[in-house]
Amino acid sequence: MEVLPGRTVAAALWAAGVTAWRTTRAEGRPRGVFCGIGVCFDCLVTVNGRPNQRACLRPARPGDVVRTQRGTGHETREPGHAD
Repeated sequence: MEVLPGRTVAAALWAAGVTAWRTTRAEGRPRGVFCGIGVCFDCLVTVNGRPNQRACLRPARPGDVVRTQRGTGHETREPGHAD
């Protein structure tokens, strides 16, 4: 997807209509941005194979592969795509 320069991963996902990209560890509930300033851990994603990246703080870069995250770091799929 195309992303405007300076946008974070979270902003890019929101602009694409994706509002949840992580599931909770215990119950698998969807999570996205909660605080938006890097204090909480609701917006965690796996970027380029590195889990636990805060989407609200991580600048989106050309070629990034962003995947949803299950709980504390098991990547699942690209946000917005079915398995």
